[in-house]
Amino acid sequence: MSRIALVDPKTADGEAAALLTEITRAFGTAPAMFRAVANSPAALKMMWAGFGALGGGTLGARLGEQVAVLVADRNSCEYCLAAHTALGRKAGVSAEDMAQAQAGHSHDPRTAAALAFAAKLVEDRAQVTDEDVTALRAAGFDDEQVVELLAHVALNLFTNYVNVALAVPVDFPKVALTKSA
Repeated sequence: MSRIALVDPKTADGEAAALLTEITRAFGTAPAMFRAVANSPAALKMMWAGFGALGGGTLGARLGEQVAVLVADRNSCEYCLAAHTALGRKAGVSAEDMAQAQAGHSHDPRTAAALAFAAKLVEDRAQVTDEDVTALRAAGFDDEQVVELLAHVALNLFTNYVNVALAVPVDFPKVALTKSA
C-alpha cells in the first residue's frame, strides 16, 4: 500500500489534472507512479517534462530503457524495473537484452559502455574518473550524449526514490530484481 495518496485523475484539479490527462493519453491509463507524484504538480510537471525531453534525445528509447532497468535494479525499485522492462520491450528490445541490461551487460559494445557508466554513476554516487568518460567516448559517445546519459540516470534516480520511499504499488507486470543484497 502506498505511503501517500494516489491522486485520482477523475477528481484531480488544476495543473495536476491537465498533466494526468496527458499521461493517460500516452499510456491509456494513469500509472500509479504518476498518480503518487501528482500530489505535487511541480514535481509531476518536472518528471513528465523530463521524460518528454529525453524521449526526443539522441540516445534513443532502446538505450534509455536499458539504462532505466539497470538503475532500477541497482536501487531495488521494483516499480521502475517492471515499467521500464515493459517499455523497453515496446521499444523493440528483446527480453534477453532487457534482462542483460538489468544485470549491467550487453553484447553491443556501445550499450555495454553506457551501462557500465550508468552503473558507476549510481554505485559510486557520480564519482567517475577521466577514464570512465574516455571509455564512453571510445564507444562512440559525444559530449552531448554523455550529458544526456547523466540526465537519464538522474531522472531514473528520482523515479526510483519516489517509488521505493513511498511504496508505490506496481501496476506493470512484475520483474524479479537481480541485485544482490
